[in-house]
Amino acid sequence: MTYKTIPAHYDGEKICLDEPTKLKRDEKLFVTIVSDIEVLREENFHTIAFAGLSQAYGEDEPTYTALHIREPNSEYRT
Repeated sequence: MTYKTIPAHYDGEKICLDEPTKLKRDEKLFVTIVSDIEVLREENFHTIAFAGLSQAYGEDEPTYTALHIREPNSEYRT
């Protein structure tokens, strides 16, 4: 299942997407009503992060190891 977060607002009559988006007829949607964006950030951060990462990385992404590093970051601590 693929997730995409699209900002939207309610104009008093209907839900309006704030970004141009192509939807298929009868496509399933999740609607989250957010009255306090800070609550959303605190309680659903992991869900939102997972959805964003699933868009950024495909199933065919390569696995990188330490052998792929050409120049180590001297400030990185494990």
